[in-house]
Amino acid sequence: MTSGSDPGHTYIGVEGGATRTRVVVVDGQFHERARTEAGATAVDARYPERAAEAVCHLVREAMAIAGAGSRTEALWVGLAGAGRETARAGVEQALRELDLAAHLRVGTDLEASFQDAFADRPGILVVSGNGSVALGRSVRGRMAKVGGWGSLLGDEGSGYAVGLEGLKRVLQDVDRRGAETQLRTALMRAIGLEDPGELVVWAHDATKGDIAGLVPVVAESARSGDAVAGEILVHAVEELEGHVLTLLETLGPWPARPSVALGGGLLDPGGPLRRGMEAALVRHRIALVERRLDAAHGAARLAIRMAAEA
Repeated sequence: MTSGSDPGHTYIGVEGGATRTRVVVVDGQFHERARTEAGATAVDARYPERAAEAVCHLVREAMAIAGAGSRTEALWVGLAGAGRETARAGVEQALRELDLAAHLRVGTDLEASFQDAFADRPGILVVSGNGSVALGRSVRGRMAKVGGWGSLLGDEGSGYAVGLEGLKRVLQDVDRRGAETQLRTALMRAIGLEDPGELVVWAHDATKGDIAGLVPVVAESARSGDAVAGEILVHAVEELEGHVLTLLETLGPWPARPSVALGGGLLDPGGPLRRGMEAALVRHRIALVERRLDAAHGAARLAIRMAAEA
């Protein structure tokens, strides 16, 4: 049994990101009793009740599957976009009003993933999906973050950055100020345009997810031998490698090099940047956490801890 937990109670963890929301219900011995999944949960500080209602619907669905009644002992919700205190506090207050749990906390999906990867141990987590960020913990428990500044000022090595660079290289090809690339044909076909000039209007109206959604086209072009597409992916890996090296320096000294966990669609097993990052870690003699991360499980563990410490 997890220390401080009650075997008769249920504990719920939620991971809500830009593409999906997952809910896990566990008992005090961390046996999974239910799991459910739905679409993205967006956090907008102006309308925190929207995220709260989406989470509430999915939590109640999971509780019904688990036969857990209408109220759980502890609920820990990790949401993308909850890093800003106003957004986090707004969603948390809206959830409290829905009376789902005796103990409640809203944090970020990054915190939940880190908990699943390392629990209380030192380590470094790198995530690359639509956006990108890295989080580390030193041997003395100090935390530090690199990146996560959003698409306008950051997100290096992310799906958004890869897709956007692909579009830029297409227009450089059109101008003949860059190398020829099959991305010109592949991306235009994927978007459904014929005139490269229309890319300007399309990109202006596109969402972050739309642009990140071009990554499979870039990856396929790289596999087909397109040098430009290959360069884009190599550069993305170099950016994320830099995140790791920065955290090694910031959080050191280390008695031994920490392990690194990888998450997000671009770094999950089979993701387009996975093998490149694995090779980078080998070069720096850094061990990789091999398994696929489960942020909802990490959130459930945080729920159990929160109840035990209350």
